[in-house]
Amino acid sequence: MSERGPAIVIIGSGFAGLGMAIRLKQSGFHDFVVLEKSEALGGTWHDNIYPGCACDVPSHMYSFSFELNPGWTRMFAPQPEIRAYMERTADKYRVRDHIRFGAKVDSMEYDDGARRWNVTLADGGVLTPKAIVSGIGALHVPSFPDLPGIERFKGTAFHSAEWDHSYDPAGKRVAVIGTGASAIQFVPRVAEQASDLVVFQRTPPWIQPKPDVAIPAPVRKVFEKVPGAARAFRGGVYWALEARAVGFTIDPRLSTPQEKIARRHLEKQIADPVLRAKVTPGYTIGCKRILLSNDYYPALTRPNVHVETSGVAEVREHSIVTGDGREHEVDCIIYGTGFKVTDALTDLRVTGRDGTKLQEIWADGIEAHRGTTIPGMPNFFMLLGPNTGLGHNSVVFMIEVQIQHVLSCLRLLREHGADAIEPKPRAARRFNDRMQRRLRRAVWNEGGCSSWYLDDKGVNRTLWPGHTFEFWATTRKADPDEYLLTR
Repeated sequence: MSERGPAIVIIGSGFAGLGMAIRLKQSGFHDFVVLEKSEALGGTWHDNIYPGCACDVPSHMYSFSFELNPGWTRMFAPQPEIRAYMERTADKYRVRDHIRFGAKVDSMEYDDGARRWNVTLADGGVLTPKAIVSGIGALHVPSFPDLPGIERFKGTAFHSAEWDHSYDPAGKRVAVIGTGASAIQFVPRVAEQASDLVVFQRTPPWIQPKPDVAIPAPVRKVFEKVPGAARAFRGGVYWALEARAVGFTIDPRLSTPQEKIARRHLEKQIADPVLRAKVTPGYTIGCKRILLSNDYYPALTRPNVHVETSGVAEVREHSIVTGDGREHEVDCIIYGTGFKVTDALTDLRVTGRDGTKLQEIWADGIEAHRGTTIPGMPNFFMLLGPNTGLGHNSVVFMIEVQIQHVLSCLRLLREHGADAIEPKPRAARRFNDRMQRRLRRAVWNEGGCSSWYLDDKGVNRTLWPGHTFEFWATTRKADPDEYLLTR
């Protein structure tokens, strides 16, 4: 069944989709719908409910600039508090009525004749908007390692993004695969309950102390009552985070103070030289995401916890065999292996102008003009698209900049009486070539590590190569000379 409207379809109701919906309403665009595959809003903050789940960006930066939250109870908000913030924001700006829950998008195809998109849903419904804004992000498709024999395993197994709360690890033998941002949050909780916990580590992360403190009620009252107090505090947090980017993008040697902080943290929390050697990274700090934790290292020192670095050679019905032939009996396997970042985008079923599929456009790697628009894809916009991720600051900032960019594109359409807008191929090529030249000199390519930032060709398709204020200055407003407008 086909529906003519609405004029704009937003996919996803995480920070990206929610922010886009609010800004559309504020800019006078009311004919839109938000398609959310789940039964509730929140995106990754709805899906990820594992024990210890919290943000690793300070709360006052991990929120919309137009909707500051003076009531954050901690410097680093836990998942329920972030989710509650998003729910309140959706209600305050009256966008909930625009959200269609349980609406999973199956495919998107541009109709050259009608100059509209055909958005086909999993239930067979079809919407025909003029424009699409993809707000799905990249952290929603769990990544599972290819473990030999895993299909034989008779115990319980699940990913941190699909946490099985019906399973009680108390007194059980648990294996954790992976030591990324999620794992260092839930490992301390599992270690308190499991009789035996084996953490399978491929590459140790750099970990710094997490300056997470409760924000006292009197301080929260100041943020609420004193004009400009919350915004001034947010500004201080922003510039403190921005300072970290110099070592990532200019010269890795400038990150030496960051590495010293991490090394002191490790030496202070792990006295055993053997264990300390196991969890000491051998690459330049910043090459992989710097993690924050006060309780991960202490959890590894517990007598019931063992760090395994030999790798998984085989999974059997009730055990995991390491590369050196040792066998660990386990009742449960928990994957802390993150998400399929680039795959989440390349798996999109999108067909643009002249029947060209997105996978054909991205045959040599995923990329977008200013991380937002793609040649051959009229009126198609991506929030948190290629090379808009960060290793040092809040992606909510990047989302807001991209939202401004999308709105300026929509205004160009209206001002010129045009039907379609897309970036000029030459402009997109110039932007991406310049960006990749910068990335090749950055720590993510030169730091001696392999990370999810890079695709299978070793090209960084994930991160922005500079400061976020650079992105703001060059991206917030679309340059008409970089775009093709079709009447």
